[in-house]
Amino acid sequence: MKQAFEANVFGRAIWRLMGLVAGVAVALGVAAQDFPSRPVTIVVGYAPGGSNDIMARNVQAKLSDRLGVPVIVENRPGADGMIGSGYVAKAAPDGYTLLLTWDAHVVNSIVRKDIAYDIFKDFTPVTLLGRFPLVLVASNDLPVDDVKQLIALAKREPGKLSFASVGAASSTRLHAENLVRLAGISAFHVPYKGAGPSVVAVMRGEVSFSFLSYAAVRGQLDAGKIKALAVTGANRLPELPKVATMAESGYPDSQGYSWIGIFAPAGTPQAVVSRLNKEFRAALADAEVEKKVIASGVEIIGSPPSDLDRYVRAEYDKWSRFVERTNLTFAQ
Repeated sequence: MKQAFEANVFGRAIWRLMGLVAGVAVALGVAAQDFPSRPVTIVVGYAPGGSNDIMARNVQAKLSDRLGVPVIVENRPGADGMIGSGYVAKAAPDGYTLLLTWDAHVVNSIVRKDIAYDIFKDFTPVTLLGRFPLVLVASNDLPVDDVKQLIALAKREPGKLSFASVGAASSTRLHAENLVRLAGISAFHVPYKGAGPSVVAVMRGEVSFSFLSYAAVRGQLDAGKIKALAVTGANRLPELPKVATMAESGYPDSQGYSWIGIFAPAGTPQAVVSRLNKEFRAALADAEVEKKVIASGVEIIGSPPSDLDRYVRAEYDKWSRFVERTNLTFAQ
């Protein structure tokens, strides 16, 4: 009798749970049909002034026009971008809270023990917006004009040089660590909360050099407050025709690109993801937006969601091998 009663209670609980799940699914389906009916927020996990923030603001107005609702860019800097990523991972999966992020999204998942989310399970890819080479910039106080002179100085005065990054687990750090190992020099790493503070640190001479996006350093380069030594792309940047590539500077294994992508929380309805993908790609194709993005040194991609998923997995494999090979340590 007791067993039958318990089975009956358990059965009713299961049915209630199934009903709740079905109700949520129906609600999400209805919401997807009405999407968007209120403002959409793009969360950037870094301070204003960096490549992520600039990309978000470049597409913001056109995306708002196409969606027919306000698009808000919200900066949530800190913890190498994990504060912003963690916030979006826990957001409602309805398409109204999105994450715009880059390489550190992957690197954090490799090296950080305190990460509170899974980049593959807790996010839905929307689109790979673009990729860009990094620019090796140096303080004007540093008596060097190219990579060879930088390496020579580091070897003459070991332990003197330092470099900034946008975070301990960012690709800006890994590119610098890679050069340090390839050249056989030493340089002290100083992490900052985003590209904006990193540029200021180079400009003030608080650090010797840094690998940063062209979008982040363009203003200070144009003003002559810092100098560019090289770019990490396969070709020279049209905006910096006199600045050699790392390969031309003697370090072909220092070639590489950073990327920027859009993610939604896991469980976001496919119809919403498809709509967002369509509108982000259309915004990138707008002549005015395209001009701004290209001028910031970014190669526009605008991919299907599946391409972003494959790209992220390939980046995960690449940086996992690098971290394992170099035995880098990362403060938590």
